[in-house]
Amino acid sequence: MDLSVLGLFILGLVLLVAGAVLLVRGASKLALSLGISPLVVGLTVVAFGTSSPELAVSVQSALSGRVDIALGNVVGSNILNVLLILGATALITPLLVHRQLIRQGVPAMIGISLLLWALAADGGLGRWDGLLLVSLLAGYTVLTVRQSRRETAAVGAPPIPDKTTGWDRHWGVQVLLILVGLALLVLGSDGLVRAAVTLARQLGVSDLIVGLTIVAAGTSLPEVATSIIAAVHGERDIAVGNVVGSNFFNILGVLGISASLAPADLVVAPSMLAFDLPLMAAVAVACLPIFFTDHLIARWEGALFLAYYAAYLAYMILDASEHDAQVGFSMVMIGFVLPLTAITMIVLAWRHWRVVQGRRTS
Repeated sequence: MDLSVLGLFILGLVLLVAGAVLLVRGASKLALSLGISPLVVGLTVVAFGTSSPELAVSVQSALSGRVDIALGNVVGSNILNVLLILGATALITPLLVHRQLIRQGVPAMIGISLLLWALAADGGLGRWDGLLLVSLLAGYTVLTVRQSRRETAAVGAPPIPDKTTGWDRHWGVQVLLILVGLALLVLGSDGLVRAAVTLARQLGVSDLIVGLTIVAAGTSLPEVATSIIAAVHGERDIAVGNVVGSNFFNILGVLGISASLAPADLVVAPSMLAFDLPLMAAVAVACLPIFFTDHLIARWEGALFLAYYAAYLAYMILDASEHDAQVGFSMVMIGFVLPLTAITMIVLAWRHWRVVQGRRTS
């Protein structure tokens, strides 16, 4: 990598961090000003905003015929959001999970992941598939905001905390912080993606691998920065809601708009149907027992997610290089590691359910 590419990468990283700080500050204060819970702000404003790089990259790729990058960007970003972002954030501080996410958010995320897999089963995503996804996004957003406003009105408007300084009390300033933060996030992620794709092209990596890994990681950096900074500042609802909301927007918004605007159907590669889409659905399902146990994502669970993301990257590297170890690695992961983890999560969820039932009967 030459110095110009390295400089672009560093500049993008700086802009991402600055944008995340402004976005979290503006969004958390705006939630209090409008009587909307921080969780809903994380699920909507922050999540949709930090997913704007995915939208820009996928729509541009779909319009220019680079379908593998458009699809790989979304699928890879959703896998990264759960395994890397939740994992890293939980390592920093254990994440308390809001009940609304357990009752509605995660089951809905599982549902739309399975829906995408079903829509792509015929080998492509057409314009009507895209319009269906966009319609579901609009309905989800309206219902989420209305529910939050009703719940807030029932308990009374939340007070603005004493730590809020005078200069950002006004809603106009809060909106400005969000807009500036989003602009910096988009510029930063664009620089990082450009640098990463340049390197990938020099190494001769395929479009699908680039989309699933490098582009997905680059466009997900706003979510990484935002969730980590939100967790550090104690805004845990925004940190977790950002991940779940981003996965919603990636499937319903990014792919929906891309499929709606593309001149032809988005052709889904057989390898994505056989591996990447099932993995994305499995990752979404894995959230349910973890979120269910004590409404907490503990540090060890975060470490487990990070280990799985490292294994996923190792598989992608072995597959891209056609290494002899790829077959053995896949057999170990599918035949031993994944079933053992699934059994562990089921046992933990069962034990927690038994404890809850015992408390109700006592």
